[in-house]
Formats: sequence, structure tokens, C-alpha cells
Amino acid sequence: MKIGVVVHGPEIVDSGHARKFLDFLEDYGTVRARLGGTMGRTAVIDAHLEDRIDINQKLFPSQSVDKFNQEKCDVIFIINYGKSSVTGHAFGYKVYSNSKGRPPLIQMERPGEEDGSVVAWREDLQELAEDISIKMGLKTMLPEKIKENLFKEDPCQEVPTEGSDVSICRKIAGVSPDENIFVNGIVIGKSTSSEVAIIAENGRITQLIGGELKEHGVEKLGAVKLEKAIVKTGLLRKSKVKPRILTSHKSNPKFSVSYLNHAAEDIYRLKNSDMVVTVGDDTTLVAADILYRFNVPIIGITDGDLDKVVAEGFKAKGSLIVELESGWDDLVGERIFLELFNYKETIEIENIENFKRKLLQIISNMTKQYQVKYN
Repeated sequence: MKIGVVVHGPEIVDSGHARKFLDFLEDYGTVRARLGGTMGRTAVIDAHLEDRIDINQKLFPSQSVDKFNQEKCDVIFIINYGKSSVTGHAFGYKVYSNSKGRPPLIQMERPGEEDGSVVAWREDLQELAEDISIKMGLKTMLPEKIKENLFKEDPCQEVPTEGSDVSICRKIAGVSPDENIFVNGIVIGKSTSSEVAIIAENGRITQLIGGELKEHGVEKLGAVKLEKAIVKTGLLRKSKVKPRILTSHKSNPKFSVSYLNHAAEDIYRLKNSDMVVTVGDDTTLVAADILYRFNVPIIGITDGDLDKVVAEGFKAKGSLIVELESGWDDLVGERIFLELFNYKETIEIENIENFKRKLLQIISNMTKQYQVKYN
């Protein structure tokens, strides 16, 4: 049997269950695995699993499923460790709905937990799902029951239908109060209840039912197709882990410096840089943590508006954080992007310390209200 495995999120890797499941499936046939999503990459690296789980492409979970389906896999597993069975099953439902052509998909959700389950998203896979659930000590869940639970209470039903051609309401399942709400990697607000929904009008998020909208986050996000967006809640990575640092062999006598503005989930394309300038508190936190694995220091331009998106953040030696007054990070970042980068994502320089001095001089010329924190 030709088996494809889509590994989603850091928790399934950090818990050790990704490795165990890949070993387990070897008895069923030939197994190939790839990542679906982005935040799981650091977990795969830390677990020394990059030779078994393909992390080279940035693919949404449904895109990874589609890729295996195009490769004619007999069965595709998506393995996930949601913070609750509700969020996990909602995720599986969304992946299957967004995949093309009814793929042969089985989900393994929260193994090791009392509510851990196996879901055959296509009826003809039920027998295989039950066999696996028995051997792994998990429950089986029927898709019909999951859909019934997901749509039992829907805050979107309370939203007026006027202008429905341009308005979209999306319920977020399994939210707890006081959690970050991410849309495509950007924090757009915080929950105040367990019944949360996002409303977008003309492609722009305008309301967070059951939560407080973060206007600055919405501005950073810009236009969005809400029905297709990746929505997450809570922490992007909550496990406390020992990060693995990869060695690199750079031969270029010059140094490459890259610029990253509010897009931390794209950070892996910059892993070969010698330094990265990051703009925004959460972008800086996540980028520094990821780039620590590649021994790449950062210069973070922040304003103290931190949403704390990972449990622990690491920074490579030589990093520094500049903390400005509220709202100044974008203004200063834009000036640095113009004067030092000439609006290019990556530039080459001869001396990193000279670059740091020039950057701090630009900030000093704009405002005296800032602090520099060295690592």
C-alpha cells in the first residue's frame, strides 16, 4: 500500500507521536511524509526528523493532501495534536473540505490523550480506521457526528444577512477566553468567550464576535479570503523544548542582511542570511526563535505590543532588540527599509557592526524615545 502522511503542527512532533506513527505505518506499506503548515518545521528540526518528514516546501495542509492524492497514494493520513478534540476535529473537517476530489483521508487526532481519535473522512476507509484505532488504543469518530457538534451552536447565525454577497462570517471552534486569534499567522484579536466568530466585509476583517479586535493586526493582515484563511488560536508552539542548532558553511566574504516585516511564517526562506532585521513584536519573537536554529542573529524593531505567540523564544548571539514607543515600529521599519535596504529584501554588506551603527543612527534621528536590548 502506498501511504502519504501529512504532519501538522509542532505538538504532534514534540510529543513524539509523529515518529511513533511513522514507525507504526511501516507495517502497512511504503510511507512518505511531508509537513502541512509552517510552525511544525522547527519541531521537525529539533526532533532530527527532517530526513523522514519533508519540510522543504511551504504548503497548507490541504495542499499537502492534494499533492499526495496527485501522487496516487492509496491512503493519506493527517496527524495532528489540537489543543482540544473540538479544535482538532474542526481542523480535519476544514482540511478535507478544502482538499480537491474527495481524497482518501484518515485523521489521527490527539494520540496519547483520553479523547484521542481516528476519523475516516471517506466512508470506504472506515474499516482501516477502526483497525488502526484498536491497535493504537484510540476512539473512532464519525464525520457526521463531528459536523453535528461543530455546527450545533453557531454565532454566525446571529449575524444579519444583509450584504451577504460581500460579508463572510466564520465560526472558530474550541476557543477558550483570553486566547490569541491568528489569521494567516497575524494576531487579529483576543477571545473574551468560548463562542467566537470572525466577520469580514469586502475582504477586510471588521468584527470579532466574542472577542476584542486588534486594529493594528487587522491592518497588517490587509485583504483576506476569510473562508480559505488559516485560523489558529492560543500559542503557535507551547512545548518547552531544547532547540537544535544546525551548522552552516558560508563561503561568501560579504554578509547578507535581510528585512522581514510582519510575516514571521515566511522566515525559513531567510535561513541562509547572516542577519535579519524584523519589524513587529510577534514577528521578532517568532523569527528570532526560528532563526536561532540556523545561528542567525536578528535586529528586532518593536514597540512593546507583544501578544506572546510562543511559550519560549530564543535569540542567536549578536541579536539586539530596539523597543520604541507604541506605534513607532512600522514608521521606523519603513525608514530603515528605504535608507538601508533601498526597498530590497536582502542586501550585501561588508561589516555587520557598521550596519548596526547606521541602523541605530536612523532611529536616533527619528526619535529619542527608544531602548536597545542586547543579547
